[in-house]
Amino acid sequence: MSLLPKSRKARRRLTVVLVAAPILALAVGLSLYAMRDAVVFFYGPSEAMAKHVPAGRVVRIGGLVESGSVHRLGDGAMSFKIADHSADVTAVYKGELPDLFREGQGVVAQGAFDPSGRFDASEVLAKHDERYMPKEVVQALKKSGEWRPNGQAPGASIAARAS
Repeated sequence: MSLLPKSRKARRRLTVVLVAAPILALAVGLSLYAMRDAVVFFYGPSEAMAKHVPAGRVVRIGGLVESGSVHRLGDGAMSFKIADHSADVTAVYKGELPDLFREGQGVVAQGAFDPSGRFDASEVLAKHDERYMPKEVVQALKKSGEWRPNGQAPGASIAARAS
C-alpha cells in the first residue's frame, strides 16, 4: 500500500504543499528573528520590580509621575519617579521633557534599567489630553488600583502612600 495518492492531480498538490510548507516556515522564522530587537515590552512599576527586568533590556515603564519626585541633576538630566499603587521606579532622562510632563500626570518612558536599578530613559511621553492615556498605561493603572476615569486628583493616593 502506497502513501501517495493514486490521482496524478492529488500527487501534484501534495508535492506543492510539501515544498511550500518549509519555505513558508523559513520565511516566518527569518521575519521573527529580524524583528527580535524591535519588540519592546511594557511594564508598570510594580510589574517591573516583580519580574526583575534585566539590566540593559529596553522596556517601557508607564504610570504616574510621583508628586515631589521631579529633580534636576547636575549634568542637566531630570530625575523623577514613575509610580503605581504599590511601587515606584526612579527614572533619569537627559533631554527636553514634553511640555505636558508634570507631577501627578500619566507618563510612559522607554529605556533600560542600569545595574543599580535606576531606569535610564531614552524617550519620555506625556499624556496629551485629559481624556487620552495610552491603553497600556490605563491597563497598568487599573491593575494597580490607581485608575481614575472621572479626572479625580491623580497623585492623591500616591502622595498618601509616600507619606
